[in-house]
Amino acid sequence: MKLVKLIANLGYGSRKQVAAMFREGRITDPQGEVLYADDTVAHGDVRIDGEPLDPPPGLVLMLHKPVGYTCSTKDRGRLVYDLLPARFAARSPLLSTVGRLDRDTSGLLLMTDDGALLHRVVSPKSHLPKVYEATLAAPLRGDEAALFAGGTLMLESEQTPLQPARLESLGPTRVRLTLTEGRYHQVRRMFAAVGNHVEALHRAAVGGLMLNGLEEGRWRPLDAQDLKRLWSSNAVPEKST
Repeated sequence: MKLVKLIANLGYGSRKQVAAMFREGRITDPQGEVLYADDTVAHGDVRIDGEPLDPPPGLVLMLHKPVGYTCSTKDRGRLVYDLLPARFAARSPLLSTVGRLDRDTSGLLLMTDDGALLHRVVSPKSHLPKVYEATLAAPLRGDEAALFAGGTLMLESEQTPLQPARLESLGPTRVRLTLTEGRYHQVRRMFAAVGNHVEALHRAAVGGLMLNGLEEGRWRPLDAQDLKRLWSSNAVPEKST
């Protein structure tokens, strides 16, 4: 792929704008030598204004989503894309959220431009566990763990029962819930079905991936080892503070 098209697809500008960047000498190799649009150069050896290029297509990143941000490109208000470099919204292929966390839910959010990976993660057939920690309005009544684990709980307006889920008590009104599917507002609706209300919700893990100290509002790209951990569900989420 020509450098002009590569850099434009990463969201740095239109092809016309990127061509102007070449003419201005802003695109160089690591030693500062000016590159030209028809040069053949490895992705990692390109610099724009002295900075390395963003990751190439196939990007997978982890974001610590704060409360108050929406997983959308079009909604009004604060969007998760506002937490990334502005050019990320113009990448081609498109950088999409892997599933969604609602506006009032914080925690681990994956984003990728790899459509096959996105489909694999969100597919119910993957049975990839997602771990949530919730603060409830009222204490547990005592039968929720068995009910959630039974695989018979029906949510309002649903036609099929939920898959078994594991509930752990972290305190009188704090719980950890592990799901292997991702229905609309599932955690909140599960507790509503047993007469309770979720006051705060945080996703602590997806598969074997955890935030591991990633600060709220920050992100990082995932490497091959991270993706290997994604499909390992042996990890135990760190305690929330």
